Amino acid sequence: MGQGCDILPKAISTRMVTGAWWFFALIMLASYTANLAAFLTMDRMEVSIESAEDLAKQNKIKYGAVIGGSTLSFFKESNFSTYQRMWANMESARPSVFTTSNDEGVERVLKGKRLYAFLMESTSLQYVVERNCELTQIGRRLDSKGYGIAMPVNSPYRTAISGAVLKMQEEGKLHQLKTKWWKEMHGGGKCTSDTATADDSAAELGIDNVGGVFVVLGCGCGVAVIIAIMEFLWNVRKVAVEEKITPREAFWAELKFALNVWLVTKPVHNRLSESTGSQKSTKSREASESRSTAVNVLNKATSFLNLDKSQNKFP
Repeated sequence: MGQGCDILPKAISTRMVTGAWWFFALIMLASYTANLAAFLTMDRMEVSIESAEDLAKQNKIKYGAVIGGSTLSFFKESNFSTYQRMWANMESARPSVFTTSNDEGVERVLKGKRLYAFLMESTSLQYVVERNCELTQIGRRLDSKGYGIAMPVNSPYRTAISGAVLKMQEEGKLHQLKTKWWKEMHGGGKCTSDTATADDSAAELGIDNVGGVFVVLGCGCGVAVIIAIMEFLWNVRKVAVEEKITPREAFWAELKFALNVWLVTKPVHNRLSESTGSQKSTKSREASESRSTAVNVLNKATSFLNLDKSQNKFP
């Protein structure tokens, strides 16, 4: 069983507004339902790789590093069983999983269709991820090492430079410099944390995704307004002709009626003229009847006189 409303739009303008609104509501509801389903589906999915241990436990995704780099040396010289197993897998992999530079490794990840992971230093990794939204960083740091400035033995500048670096670190200037050159300069900050993890969650619907629906709604309402104005002017002309009033009077009368939402019946403006015309027609009809009656009486009187004259001629 279904239940609906008996009040349906009749004018073209109201039908167009109704159609545009229902189209807008249908698309928005479908988009929300699809996004909700995607969110619930992605929420149930488990991330296959979350750490280096996950990489070591599987054989589907290959992984490698730069030949002769500090990252590769870390795995090669590590005493931890997981890292030793990872080094053995990298060394025995065919084709080779090693690259000659970080750029080559990044390019291989982009072309690997999620079947290749590249191991590199966190500093370089953060720099690349900030500029390419198709890349993401997985897991925590495998090791933590600091950077230093090489100087000659017993250099007189060693103490001064070390103190200056420590002072900049305490004042937060090093963090400001990192933010400037990693996240602001040279295309940095292109990808936020939300877009960087877009593969793990359903993307939110933005105005770019549903902007076309609002355009359709606006165009439908605009065309409906134009048609409504044309219908209103046509009705004004029709009323002016039927009621024999000026178009200006008809325009203001129809506008007042349209703006007064509390009125349920439309007043008739020519009722007085119709009653006056009917009275005039009644009086004219009575006058014509009186004239016809008088003519009949006169005709009868004339006939009677003619009859008397004829009788007098013949005694």
